[in-house]
This record gives sequence, structure tokens and C-alpha cells, in this order.
Amino acid sequence: MPMPVTIHDPPAPSPPPPQHRGLLSFFRPGRAAPPIEDRGVVVRLYRRWRWSVFLSILIGYAFFYTTRLSFSVTKKPVLDAGLLDAEQMGKIGFVLLLGYAAGKFVNGFWADHVNPSRFMATGLLVSAATNLVYGASTSYPLLLVLWGLNGWLQSMGAPACGVTMAAWFSDRERGTRYAAWSTSHNLGEAMTFAFTALLVSAAGWRWGFWGPGLLCTAVALVLYRTLADRPYTLGLPPIEEHQRLLARARGEAPAPRARAVDDEDAAPVSLRALQLEVLKNPYVWLLALASALMYVPRYAINHWGVVYLQIEKSYSLVEAGVVVSLFPLVGIVGTLCSGWISDRFFAARRAPLTLAYGLLFVGALAALFYGPPGHPWLVRAAMGTGGFAIGGLLVFLGGLAAMDISSRRAAGAALGLVGGMSYLGAAIQDWVSGSVIESTRRVVEGVVVYDFGLVKHLWVGAAVLSMVIALSLWRAERRGK
Repeated sequence: MPMPVTIHDPPAPSPPPPQHRGLLSFFRPGRAAPPIEDRGVVVRLYRRWRWSVFLSILIGYAFFYTTRLSFSVTKKPVLDAGLLDAEQMGKIGFVLLLGYAAGKFVNGFWADHVNPSRFMATGLLVSAATNLVYGASTSYPLLLVLWGLNGWLQSMGAPACGVTMAAWFSDRERGTRYAAWSTSHNLGEAMTFAFTALLVSAAGWRWGFWGPGLLCTAVALVLYRTLADRPYTLGLPPIEEHQRLLARARGEAPAPRARAVDDEDAAPVSLRALQLEVLKNPYVWLLALASALMYVPRYAINHWGVVYLQIEKSYSLVEAGVVVSLFPLVGIVGTLCSGWISDRFFAARRAPLTLAYGLLFVGALAALFYGPPGHPWLVRAAMGTGGFAIGGLLVFLGGLAAMDISSRRAAGAALGLVGGMSYLGAAIQDWVSGSVIESTRRVVEGVVVYDFGLVKHLWVGAAVLSMVIALSLWRAERRGK
């Protein structure tokens, strides 16, 4: 996420002036600006834009989740209104995640070739519009189409963030920065489960889509101003060169040479060849499979956790939303710890912590789904512990480990492959979960009830298998040394 390449990538050649206006022209990378000679100006611009782009991808990607998980919060009110059944809901979730999986793969490769700032902001803007239309609709076929489209639009966010981080932050910063950015998942999920639940309870299920849609329209417009293309479009040197010059000015020793896949003495390799190497790397595929299985229980909680607590534990919508919000909120701690600990204490090796987080996640799921009834604090503790564990697993299996064993210039391709496989697993989970839950539907004294007994085995089993396959990371890291 391996052929040797030059670590200090020269600025990409300026694209020819567009002959016509259109979507492809809008997304083209910017031209290389004349290099800025004044080091003081370079330092000042780098400091300003590194803060701007990082805060933009952190906060901006968090808001992507509010327009992705809005459907999860509205499930029980929609079930009660008889607008959809559990199987239909599973299929709507399936098309969302299938569109996301396909988009992650395609847009991951495309993101290496486009202006990532425009790419990300446009994805959020059109996703917001999709939510606004969804909230005004009741036709099941139309809802399927809209939510499948939303899945594709959602996939424009993460690859753009990965390309932005690769361009503006050095390899030595990657683990810590990637982990910090990954908290955007947690922030977005927490906002959705807590505040969207309150909004739906107060104003009805439609506002579960209209509220996030209106808010994200404004956020997308801000991102057009606060995100930036690659440094060379501003006349700045590549990030590795900039960091080396800063170290020299402070009298510090130069940074250690980067890993073999980015050897600066090797002959340059085309971007297309580097992306092909990602596809040919068996360890990237194993990581992608482990991530796909990890996304089964992750999205089981994201998409079915609220309704599970309402039906199985008799929670209210607001109570269920608050409890499920612990999953992403505590996950922030797990996410931040993962990259920093692996960089600081394990020399950027991800395998040991991946196993530790995996064991913790399986234990938390077992407590959540198989723990004795009548213990609300056990439910909360299990949800929080599971969130802590999934925070680290999202960093390692969800992208960082694959980026570590791939070229920095093909970061989008590595993230796209892993992301596509991850959301394919999540999509299959939603279809199967919805079908299994609907198959247990029965009417007891005039009340419709569902049984989650069977589907819980599927969710926990996927977590165990993911942990087993992730052990391949040990060999992948040894191979890269």
C-alpha cells in the first residue's frame, strides 16, 4: 500500500493547456509553478499549507461519514413506518458499499493522476446533494440507485487524502500523520450516531438525510479553498528535499535513507509501472483480504448496531445512538496510539500491534454479542473496547501497511486496492446480514420481532479469520527489510 524508484520525485510535467472545459479538465493536476528561491518563503508556505491541507482532510473526511451513515440511524423509524423491510435495507446498504468498493479501486488509481483537492471537495458536494434527494424520496428502486451513487461519491474522499498526505508529509511522518488522519473516521461516525440520532428523534427520519446534506454542502465549499494540489504547483520543492534542507539548517544529521521501494539512487520508474507493482504484490492482496474481513464486523456495528441495540437490548433510538457512538469515539485513542507506537517503539513495524489489536477486537465482539443480559455497562465497555481495537486495525489493515510495502508515488493505488476489497467485504456483509435478519422475522402478539442470533456468528467469525490472515504482515515486513 516493488520496484525501486526515486524517493525525491521530480515535479510532474505540466499538462498541456486544456482544449475544452469539462470534468477531466477540472480534475487535472495544476502546472508546476516557478520554483521559489527564498528559503524563508518556502518554509513559511510549507508551514501554512501543511496545516491547511491536514486539517482539511481530517475534518473534511469526517463529514463524509455523516452523509454515508445517515441511513444507519434511520433504520428503526423506517421499519416502524413500514416503508422498507430488513432485507430491502440490507440491499440498500449493499449497493452503497458495492459502489464504494468499486469506486475505491477505480478512484484510488485515478487519484494519483488528478488534483486531489478538487477531487475530494467535489465528491463531498455531490454526496451532499444525493442525501438531500434521498430524504425526499420513498421509492425503493430510486433509493437503491441514489445510495449506490452515493457509495461511488464517498469513495472519492480517502484516496484523495492518501495522495495529499504522500505529497505533503515525508515517509518518517507517515505513520503518525496517517493515524491522526484516521481519527476522521471516528469523528464522522460519532457525529452521525449521536447528533443525527437526536435530529431524527426530534424532526423525523427525513432530516437524518437533509441535515447532513445541508451541512456538507457548506463544508465542501470551504474545502475548495483550504485544500491544495501538490507542492510543485505552488513553486515548492518536494517534501523530502524540504525536510532535508530544514535538518541541514538546524545542524541535524540527515534523515535515514528511505526503504528500498523508494531508493533514491535507482532509475526512475513510471507511475503506471509502480501501480502495476501494487497489483502484482501478493502481500498487498493478503492485507486487502484481511481488511475486507475486518470490515464485516466494523460495518455490522456501523450499519446494524443502532437497530441491534433497539431490538435486542430494548434501547431507545437516542440511547442506542449514544452507545454506538462510543465505538468511534474511543476508537480515536486506539487510532492515535497505533501509528505513534509502531513508529516509536517498533521501528515502523505494524505486525505486532496488528495482532494485539486483532485479539482485543475479537474479545470485545464476544462480550458485546454473547455477554449475559442485563448488564448495560458491559455493553458500553465492549463497544468502547471494540472501538479502540478497530481504530488501530483501520490504520494498519485499512491502508498504512499496504502503503509501507508499496511506492510512495503509488499511494493512491495501494489505498484503492485495499479500500476496494474492504468495502466489497462490507457490502457482502450488508446484503447477507439483511437477508439473515429478515429471515428471522415473525409477529408475536401483533408486534414484529427479529432475531440476531445467527448473524452474530457471521460477524465474530469474520473478525477471527481477518486476524489469522493478517499474520502474513510479519513475512511482508521481513521481506521489505
